[in-house]
Amino acid sequence: QVQLVESGGGLVQAGGSLRLSCVVSGRTFSSLFMGWFRQAPGKEREFVAAISRSGGVIYGGDSVKGRFTISRDNAKNTVYLQMNSLKPEDTAVYYCAADSVITTLARTISNWGQGTQVTVSS
Repeated sequence: QVQLVESGGGLVQAGGSLRLSCVVSGRTFSSLFMGWFRQAPGKEREFVAAISRSGGVIYGGDSVKGRFTISRDNAKNTVYLQMNSLKPEDTAVYYCAADSVITTLARTISNWGQGTQVTVSS
């Protein structure tokens, strides 16, 4: 059983930054593909970023490219999401995800964290 615990969310003004962390236990972290998704009220869960075992990255689209950076520290069993130049439209619950294969589809993810709220005020 893989367990994921996110932290780092909060309230920030537009233009500010936050760094989300997700600590993984229950399975060898270095064997997992890790990702971040987000879900705003009334919307579907949206892919944000993913990182492979070796550090290759994928980003969800132009809305986050250049502003968000995903990284991982295999020694600390932790994946990060650095979010800069935040906008009100980034407001959502952010979820950490883990799987044995890389995927950008929320419905195929095997393991989820509990989510952390990010609120960006204008």
